[in-house]
Amino acid sequence: MSVLSELNVGETGVVVALDLPDSVQNHLMHMGFVPESLVTALRRAPAGDPMVYSIDGMEIALRHETAAAIRVRPADKESAASEPAPLEPPELLEVAR
Repeated sequence: MSVLSELNVGETGVVVALDLPDSVQNHLMHMGFVPESLVTALRRAPAGDPMVYSIDGMEIALRHETAAAIRVRPADKESAASEPAPLEPPELLEVAR
């Protein structure tokens, strides 16, 4: 088991627990950071912080100290493959119609 901040760009993990104050934990859980959800590290800011993660179809930027308080385990290959790929701009336009 590790923490979210240790994921490298392109790696996927499964959320295990959030070790954060209740107000922050509730906010993140409403955005999809719930146990057993898949989270992928997408990109890192030029200075290294924050990091952008994909979870439940959303992209969310988290500071290192917040991501370090979210425990994750490695995703098995099956669950990582079942995660939907991010939509490309032409696909977004098609969905919007």
